[in-house]
Amino acid sequence: MADDAKALIELAVRRFIEEVPALAPIKLVVGIEMRGRGDVQQFRLEMPDVKVTRGPAADARVRVDMRREFFNVMAREGKIADWVEAFSYGQAKASGPDQIVKLIVNVVERQIERDRTPKARRQAS
Repeated sequence: MADDAKALIELAVRRFIEEVPALAPIKLVVGIEMRGRGDVQQFRLEMPDVKVTRGPAADARVRVDMRREFFNVMAREGKIADWVEAFSYGQAKASGPDQIVKLIVNVVERQIERDRTPKARRQAS
């Protein structure tokens, strides 16, 4: 089950970075805590190489906490807007230094705005 969780975390991070490429070069250690049926699983995510290991992340700058069942669905199907909504409504929680959390939020919001803005079309001359 832990290998499955590690693979899902990698999948979720790679999908998220695919949608928000500006986050790809960021060097960050994230502690991930997933709760489910009386069990708490902890993982350490190291970026930009996307290395996931099981166990507590003592050196994590950012911590993410959510229910395991919710994460399973989000990892496979979640888009940027779904993740933003999850953090907005408290289904997922992130904590850490304000500068880092605000930087990530700002980058994600700018990507959403870029995706929303129609692309300029070149006219054939």
